[in-house]
Amino acid sequence: MSTVLITGATSGLGRYVAFELVRSGHLVLAHGRDAARTERLVEELRTEGEAQGFVADLASLAEVRRLGAEVSAAQPRLDVLINNAGLGGGPRGSDREISADGHELRLAVNYLAPVVLTRALLPVLRANAPARIVNVGSVGQEPLDFDDPELTRGYSGLSAYCRSKFALAAYTFTLAEELHGSGVSVNVLHPATYMDTAMVREGGITPWNSVADGAPGVLALATRDAGTGGYFDGTRPARAHERAYDGETRKRLETVTGQLLAL
Repeated sequence: MSTVLITGATSGLGRYVAFELVRSGHLVLAHGRDAARTERLVEELRTEGEAQGFVADLASLAEVRRLGAEVSAAQPRLDVLINNAGLGGGPRGSDREISADGHELRLAVNYLAPVVLTRALLPVLRANAPARIVNVGSVGQEPLDFDDPELTRGYSGLSAYCRSKFALAAYTFTLAEELHGSGVSVNVLHPATYMDTAMVREGGITPWNSVADGAPGVLALATRDAGTGGYFDGTRPARAHERAYDGETRKRLETVTGQLLAL
């Protein structure tokens, strides 16, 4: 059975997926931002199977790098990375927030953190090929403005969220090309629309689906061969925003990402 790291495992979709995986016999590495909540989750998971907890605030890239180092040292047999943690658009009309590193918060947590964590864990994943990376994205995608990638003008939380998820999808396709032939697959999915999560309720939205509705897509990509470089709507192959496939857009995203991470 696989060793699976899932970020944002203390609530919502991440928590549900963690229990499904541990009950199936996988070793679950559960990441959370809050130490006490992470510890409680691991205790619960251990009543069903094997689990280990890791704590990091993904709004700090130093903590993301530390998380990658700790997981690599503790679990050199890592097979699957599920980049699930994320922030929604926030309450309607909420102000622009920044991360510990001074980045727009949604871009930092939903995009920069998965990029940095994935890079930190790639040596371990390559060593354990066939291995899988699952990026939890969204059907809500909006191309970045490369002249203002951190949305300093005309800020909207929903727009910030959609831009971060567009970036994650485009990055997934670029990374899949880079990892071609390595035995490490990477895919991105929209699990389900408006699941019953704190993120959705915070935005003032009445949920349409349960987290149980969103789990099958994540579990399928984490446990079965689905190829690489794909975008899925639940368990079904689908199409991301057309510009996420554009080579020039993806090159510009790579350049901007490098600049943001170097700041």
